[in-house]
Amino acid sequence: MRSNVLGLATFALAALLAAPAVHAATQLAKSVPIAASAGASGAVQQECQLQTRVPEAIAQAAADVQLVDAPSKSARWLELEITEVHGPGGGPFSGPKWMAVSGKLHERGKVIGTFRAKRVSGGFAQGTCAALGRCATAIGRDITAWLQAPTMNAELGDAR
Repeated sequence: MRSNVLGLATFALAALLAAPAVHAATQLAKSVPIAASAGASGAVQQECQLQTRVPEAIAQAAADVQLVDAPSKSARWLELEITEVHGPGGGPFSGPKWMAVSGKLHERGKVIGTFRAKRVSGGFAQGTCAALGRCATAIGRDITAWLQAPTMNAELGDAR
């Protein structure tokens, strides 16, 4: 009887150790800041709503990302900042549009990953906000893929 219990306990421990690591949902603020040095005009900031489009794109692509008003600093949370926006008016006639986002992934008070993501739109969208919206969606997918195996100083999308 004792060997059966010991065998069962050994089996249960082996199964637990072999199971993939599961982490809690990653929290992300519903709105992220645009750096003062990013180059985004007032019109782009007001009309394109990049501050909310980027987090929404990540949440759409990642089932385990939770949009919150203010992330809990004791949880797993993603800190983002839009660091570069090139979006002159004129739609496709003003050339390509692009944006860059920098981020840090925090877990239990420690930074466990950092990245810079950038995407460039060819400029063939129906306006500046549409082109930058495509960039935001692509950056959201890039960040979602990175969240599966975060690393330090990663360069995502067109940042490479």
